[in-house]
Amino acid sequence: MTGFARKTSPLAILALVTVAVASIGGCQPRSAWHATDVSGAVPALRLSMTRTRDGKVVSAADYRGSVTMLYFGYTYCPDVCPLTLANVGRVLKQLGSAANRVSVLFVTVDPDRDTPALLNQYAAAFGPNVDALRGDPDQLASLARRYRVAYSVTPHGSGGSYEVTHSSGIYVFDRDGNARLLVSSLSTGKPDIGGTASDLRVLLR
Repeated sequence: MTGFARKTSPLAILALVTVAVASIGGCQPRSAWHATDVSGAVPALRLSMTRTRDGKVVSAADYRGSVTMLYFGYTYCPDVCPLTLANVGRVLKQLGSAANRVSVLFVTVDPDRDTPALLNQYAAAFGPNVDALRGDPDQLASLARRYRVAYSVTPHGSGGSYEVTHSSGIYVFDRDGNARLLVSSLSTGKPDIGGTASDLRVLLR
């Protein structure tokens, strides 16, 4: 090490220090998201589903320019879905008028029971930002596969009872339709309302 020190000029040492500082700076996160950053790991928004409030088959182009939240659930869900959507409503309330540029897509995983009329009523209960989307089994399976969303619907006997499971995270896409965040806390008893609102503000800029 002494030999190295004798042969290294002050300018060379300065250059090495500069590179080291730059490298350390490059290791720091570019932004402090509260939700999980999925940029580059999840595909852009792409879908073809029927929006129940107007019967229109919508695609990602219909939501271009808005920050879009994509959530899978079903109207008969006893707890997680209403809790999650109610917390989304709290987040949007914090955004004030900026919430007008946020679209919430509620995709039913139980289209056999979730009729358009029922979905319209359900979505309306959580505010004007929520669009209920319904597809046939192939459309639903394709969309769920694209975003690695697990779900299953199992009827039990003739009594009308069902067992339904589904992922509870919310994907957030920026105004260009790029996947940016996965929000997991809104389906829990300790939702990060302020943090999620802060993340959406960043994406809305």
